[in-house]
Amino acid sequence: MMNLFNAFVMAILLAIGAPVVAADKQAPITPMTVNINTANAATLAVALDGVGDARARAIVEYREAHGPFRSVDDLAQVKGIGDRVVAANRTRLKITD
Repeated sequence: MMNLFNAFVMAILLAIGAPVVAADKQAPITPMTVNINTANAATLAVALDGVGDARARAIVEYREAHGPFRSVDDLAQVKGIGDRVVAANRTRLKITD
């Protein structure tokens, strides 16, 4: 029962982006890094704060219509994604062609 509780607490902490330290005191778990030029909508929705299914689909549709993002800041050009969302996720975002 305690393992289930620990798993639940860890899932909540990961969902809100809090650093989590394993029971053996290893390094904190860091948020997932996502390549916005290759990630699918499901990955974007899970990995990025403030991005749900609709915004994730908008990112993929924008990328398909306009080509790959040249910088992380270009993500703010997607309808529904603004500078705040980009700033909140900057450390999670990466770009490659």
